[in-house]
Amino acid sequence: MLPSADIQKLPRHFLPADFVVTDWPSLAPYFQALQDRPLDSLEALEQWLKDLSELEAVVSEDACWRQIRMTCDTTDPALEAAFNFFCLEIQPQLQPFADALNKKLVACPFTASLDPALYHTYLRSVRKSIELFREANIPLQAELSVLQQQYGSIAGKMTIEVEGREYTLQQAAQFLENPDRALRESVYRKIQERRLQDEAPLDELFSTLVTKRHEMAVNAGFENYRDYKFKELGRFDYGPEDCFQFHAAVKEHVLPLVGDIYRRKQADLGLDSLRPWDTEAEPAGIPPLKPFTNGEDLYEKSVACFDQVHPFFADCLRKMKDMGHFDLESRKGKAPGGYNCPLAESGAPFIFMNAASQMSDVTTMVHEGGHAVHSFLAHPLPLSAFKEYPMEVAEVASMAMELFSMHHWESFFSDPAQLRRAKIHQLERTITIFPWIAIIDRFQHWVYLHPQHSLAERKAAWMHILQEFSTEAIDYTGLEKFRGIGWQRQLHLFEVPFYYIEYGIAQLGAIGLWKQYKENPAKALDNYMQALQLGGTKTLPELYAAAGLEFDLSPAHIKTLMDFVKAEMDQLG
Repeated sequence: MLPSADIQKLPRHFLPADFVVTDWPSLAPYFQALQDRPLDSLEALEQWLKDLSELEAVVSEDACWRQIRMTCDTTDPALEAAFNFFCLEIQPQLQPFADALNKKLVACPFTASLDPALYHTYLRSVRKSIELFREANIPLQAELSVLQQQYGSIAGKMTIEVEGREYTLQQAAQFLENPDRALRESVYRKIQERRLQDEAPLDELFSTLVTKRHEMAVNAGFENYRDYKFKELGRFDYGPEDCFQFHAAVKEHVLPLVGDIYRRKQADLGLDSLRPWDTEAEPAGIPPLKPFTNGEDLYEKSVACFDQVHPFFADCLRKMKDMGHFDLESRKGKAPGGYNCPLAESGAPFIFMNAASQMSDVTTMVHEGGHAVHSFLAHPLPLSAFKEYPMEVAEVASMAMELFSMHHWESFFSDPAQLRRAKIHQLERTITIFPWIAIIDRFQHWVYLHPQHSLAERKAAWMHILQEFSTEAIDYTGLEKFRGIGWQRQLHLFEVPFYYIEYGIAQLGAIGLWKQYKENPAKALDNYMQALQLGGTKTLPELYAAAGLEFDLSPAHIKTLMDFVKAEMDQLG
């Protein structure tokens, strides 16, 4: 039985119903009460866990709203101050209590009696957190939380002028689909030149982040931040060598398909060489896809699409709309990117994105919609900690939704020819994203294994990795200065280090679920929802198995999935 999309805010039993997080002194008594409470029976332990879960949900949601409001308007100093206050004045006070409560849980004799089917992964994560905790890292973590958000402030101010109007870089990207090649090149160069203006501050910010992250790792007894972060991310089921195997598989089995895609694009456009400003263009006489007009239209069409995939999915979006949990359109002063932010107490998450009436915005919307459905499905789990699911599964939820929904994009495209183009675009993106994932992941390994590197060394390493995973089908002659800072547009490097390989792993799972969907839609959706309802209560391989998938990063498995996607693309023509 599916949970209702008419999600309800969790009732409070431990904190007052009207309690609002304002400062640490108002929060401290509740943490202290949990620390002091005797755990003299299994029932007492279970109630203690429920109360801890409630407190964690309230604090987490408060932090999330501070970040949401700040990213929606990076120009308001009060919103930035509220976020920074949490990072610098509240979060550092929470961490010693979190460690003490973790140790209290592990030391409790009744913990061994908790149902392992439900608690195994949670307790494994608790023990990992105890192992990593260091008092010396508390101020570093607070400082990093603030520093990481500076990327959004810098990038959110980036605009260019096109034909007399000011556009954010996200909005300006629409011109790269224009049939006028001269306009495309002009806009491409303006975007890159604008990024170059902030090369130095972004280099400085990233260098500071790398230094402080390395210091944290050393404090915790690790040789480098890469190994520390793998542990912190809970990568119990794969390691660096598996990532390198994934990179090799992308190079061997994906990169040739990427070359084929772009050579076909070059032929369609009738060009002597394909330049980076040509990759999103259509042949003369074929207008760019315009699947929606504005944020409201994007929402309405997404709901209609989700209704066709599964009515429950559409109901999730409707509930979020009722709660005001969308900010969809790009505008000046808004942070770049897109995200779905789970809200632990409310249950219904928040979707943030920078829509500019492009085909890629549809992909982003249904992607974040998949994350949202995951939040709804996991919300009934009894503890907040059970809803901390692995990112490798979270991204299956979103990427599989991209592919499921593709079969019902009539809500965006009434013209069969446009619908076919949109599907081809989606499948091309499904393949072409893999090299970029490998590039960003490989770059992170290099950066944090060489933390003392110079700016020149960093740029050289980036260019070497970029070249290794680039297709010769695109001509970058004369664009080296732009290519050299290409990594700076990837916010994950600044804000969520080492979170990127998950997209590649999850894309494999999403393709596997789509393969199921092509054979038996009802069964595929059932597998999808069954797995998402488990939250984080199972291991990564177990969650994949629940979805009818194999957790496998081998080149042979990747080749099988790539062959399937290629066959589907060939059918579309």
